[in-house]
Amino acid sequence: MHHIYHTEGIILGSKNYGEAGKYYSIFTRDLGMVYASAQGVRKMSSKLRFILQDFAYLKIDLVQGKDFWRVTSASKTNKLEQLTKNPRTLKVFSNIAKLLKRLLAGVERNDVLFTDLVNGLSILEKTKTNEELRNIEAIIVLRILSNLGYIGRDEKLQSLVKSPFEENLIFEAMKSRRQILSQINKALKETHL
Repeated sequence: MHHIYHTEGIILGSKNYGEAGKYYSIFTRDLGMVYASAQGVRKMSSKLRFILQDFAYLKIDLVQGKDFWRVTSASKTNKLEQLTKNPRTLKVFSNIAKLLKRLLAGVERNDVLFTDLVNGLSILEKTKTNEELRNIEAIIVLRILSNLGYIGRDEKLQSLVKSPFEENLIFEAMKSRRQILSQINKALKETHL
């Protein structure tokens, strides 16, 4: 008998396989990054067909098999649903998802990163201007890199990295944008990924 893991997760991407299956990259609250399959999910009769969508924030049940994880059930959380409806926020979310897939290797729980990401995406969902969009993307990326240990102790950026993730950080980021981008580029270069 396999243990069923009940958690929340954000689908960062998916790939079709076989006649009706899909592989998913899911960043979960309790397990970290998980690569899971769902058989038959592309069939018209599948209950999960419209739930397991890229960039969805879900309550998800997973079972660890011998070689891979399997999605057994999922339900919507009704959070972050507006992100994919706006092409500008969808593009930013897509870039963040690519970065996470690049940086997160394997199953390793990271509560702080997960909470930060959800809070950042909630703010991103409400942004109106392109300037705000660029600033919130920079903060999210900076905090991801900091969380994973790629950003050092830069005094000026500590408030952006350590304070609670709230909307007022957008204005903080406007003042330090050049420095933030410099740190991000330096950290990404050092990852060699």
